[in-house]
Amino acid sequence: MAITSALGLGSGIDINGLVSQLVRAEGQPALNAINRQETSVKSRLSALGTLKSALSGFQAAANKLKDGGLFSKHQAATANDNIATAQASSLAVAGSYSLKVTQLATSHKLITGGVGYSGYDAEIGVGELTLSVGGAAFSVNIDDTNNTLGGIRDTINRAQDNTGVTASIISVDEGYKLVLTAKDTGSANAISMSSTDSGLADLADNMQQQRPALDAIIEVDGQVATRGQNSISDVIQGVTLDLKTADPDTVFDLDVSVDSKAITEAANDFVKAYNSLMSSVKNLGKFDAETQAAGALIGDSTLRMVQSQIRSEISRPVDSANGDLNSLALIGITIDRNGVMSLDNSKFSEILDGNLGAISDVFSSDQGIANRLSERLDQYLKTGGVLDSRTKSLSQQLKGFETRRENVQVRLDNLESALLKQFIAMDTAVGQFQATGSFVAQQLALLNS
Repeated sequence: MAITSALGLGSGIDINGLVSQLVRAEGQPALNAINRQETSVKSRLSALGTLKSALSGFQAAANKLKDGGLFSKHQAATANDNIATAQASSLAVAGSYSLKVTQLATSHKLITGGVGYSGYDAEIGVGELTLSVGGAAFSVNIDDTNNTLGGIRDTINRAQDNTGVTASIISVDEGYKLVLTAKDTGSANAISMSSTDSGLADLADNMQQQRPALDAIIEVDGQVATRGQNSISDVIQGVTLDLKTADPDTVFDLDVSVDSKAITEAANDFVKAYNSLMSSVKNLGKFDAETQAAGALIGDSTLRMVQSQIRSEISRPVDSANGDLNSLALIGITIDRNGVMSLDNSKFSEILDGNLGAISDVFSSDQGIANRLSERLDQYLKTGGVLDSRTKSLSQQLKGFETRRENVQVRLDNLESALLKQFIAMDTAVGQFQATGSFVAQQLALLNS
């Protein structure tokens, strides 16, 4: 009877279909509400991620201008890069110099003189061989395991106390020759080789100078400077000169100046990052009357706070800067009525060339805009900050939606079970009434016959 009733055979009703429809009608509003809320939370989470990304980009741009080193950064350029190039550090001071490269530094090189040896395995002798580089000596022991030309080369190169010489072998028309080259340039790194042992002494005495050990000689503003290397960083403070070739007859200019290009690029990046941030803020909080579409954070208090506080930091004068040039607007960075920031390159460059300190103070002094912004932005972006707390709260809400769905499903399962019992009972009663009716009809028919 239970199976027959479940199929609706007693009443002719599709009990399973009817119960499913009733359960679905009961549960769908609750599930729809959960889905809407979940979609809203996911949308806000995504929007907070977009806002955080824009804030991080703006903070990175502000931090470049926060670093006072940017405003002390210099560039160096020579009028003849074929002779020498130059680089400037933060220690450099703006100025112009005349430069002449009289001589390049060279590394000392010795080579076997006269007729060379018959090959790599030509036997030389045994004993002790002493080499000196700039007066710093080391010795190698030569025995019957390494007493060939190749063996001596390898032993010199592998010596742990080698003071700065590299040995090699070249094969030329005159035979195989040993070549000794100082690892460092300059007269202080001249090589010598000696031995008191037969064979080795012949090798040492036969070494001839192939290239002298020379110092670099330059003239800066007519003053001579001699150094042991071709990269010179201690003649002009904060400037490294890399010598390329010697040309005693050519005098050329070296200019050291503030790296205006780097500062202007940083200022332009700041403007772009601000506009990108404000565009994101606008899109996240806007409402389109035509499409009725709303931003994911429309009416959000955090979004309004971010917009208001950053605009305040941007527009507020800098107390630690010069009174005549103590704001972004006064150095050429303005915001129009649509909230778009722009940089007047002409005005900015003019102030940069004539009053670098003013621009530096506006951005990087104690109360400078970049310092204020960095501190403010950190409140939003740091772990435990405003955005982090909001994100964690919304993430926690997301986890709760699945639990709510499970609770709704348990309630619907219980409802389905209860409805099935009720309809089965009804179907059973209807079946019984139909059976009784058929019996009564049969009996009446018999009486009338």
